[in-house]
Amino acid sequence: MSKKNYSTSTSLVHPSYQAPQGFAAFPTAIHHASTVLFKDVDTMRARSWHNKSAYTYGLHGTPTSFTLEGQLAAIEGGEHCVLAPSGLSAISLVSLTFLNTGDDVLIPDNAYGPNKEFGEWLKSSFGMSVRYYDPMIGAGVGDLIQANTKLLWTEAPGSVSMEVPDLPALCAVAKSKGVVVALDNTWSAGLALKPFELGVDISMQALTKYQSGGSDVLMGAVITRDGELNKRILTTHMRLGLGVGMDDVYLVLRGLQTMKLRFDAHDQAARKVATWLKARPEIAKVLHPAWEDCPGHEFWKRDFSGAGGLFSVIFDPQFSEEQTDRFVNNLELFKIGFSWGGTHSLCVPYRIEKMRQQWNDQGILVRFNIGLEDTEDLIADIEQAMAKMV
Repeated sequence: MSKKNYSTSTSLVHPSYQAPQGFAAFPTAIHHASTVLFKDVDTMRARSWHNKSAYTYGLHGTPTSFTLEGQLAAIEGGEHCVLAPSGLSAISLVSLTFLNTGDDVLIPDNAYGPNKEFGEWLKSSFGMSVRYYDPMIGAGVGDLIQANTKLLWTEAPGSVSMEVPDLPALCAVAKSKGVVVALDNTWSAGLALKPFELGVDISMQALTKYQSGGSDVLMGAVITRDGELNKRILTTHMRLGLGVGMDDVYLVLRGLQTMKLRFDAHDQAARKVATWLKARPEIAKVLHPAWEDCPGHEFWKRDFSGAGGLFSVIFDPQFSEEQTDRFVNNLELFKIGFSWGGTHSLCVPYRIEKMRQQWNDQGILVRFNIGLEDTEDLIADIEQAMAKMV
């Protein structure tokens, strides 16, 4: 802008100073915007929110969010990525994109609880059919697919009970019947499982976990390789008005730089703590995919390259819910709270038999997120809390 003799109020809104070019630094710049400016009317009319080669409106992205989307897609081997305000909104985005009244969706019985609750809402309010299947059914899911089945949800592993499904078998059958396969890939952070190599159509991530790494950001992502599927997702995303804040996007971008190091550290620490727990008489079973007796271990060994910090245990049936609650309440380093992937260790007891249509194990299930504390301190904390159970 050329220097003109504007009034003070106008000069405050239209500053004449232009910063020099050539600034370079490591952090991705934070571009805030609702309004995006066009150099002329023809440029404005030529642009479309479907095409991420240019910018149209802040809701559809800025250079900051486009950078994050590109990085997330690359991590999983995808081509396209759409950001959402949370992991649950990313799940909702997928279901609302591919389901209409009268359609059917199959959800694994061990899926993230709010995904199942969202399915029940689709059924009661929008006339959709929602059915739950045994996550270990593999190719047998073909017997459940109907003419109106449009979407097959998968989760690897189940976020509480840790079963690892045979993803290639599920995907092969679904594809043969024209059903879209969506995977909740949050547990692996996209680092330990490459979904598109196994036949998955859509990968959903809760960036709230390892990607941000600080237990302070809510965000989700939907990643695809298929351009047509991505167009459908983008259309729903626009109609729902889903947007993310660029300050939060920056925090995730910053977290990505150390995500692999942190994920591996969580993995190593979790295996050490799980090994100690497996030897304890208070514990009837350790539900960790890297353990041979965890359901689907053979699929984890075949398809995954790591495990992260999340696993569960089942206490010996001799211990009541009151006693296991006392155990959790007496932990000092482990805090009581949902989510995972942050630096702090967490512990949550579940009434798993009320969450599943079929559950045969006896004993209280408790889920651990192993953070980045010293594992000897964490083990000592668990041991002192166990001593106070009785």
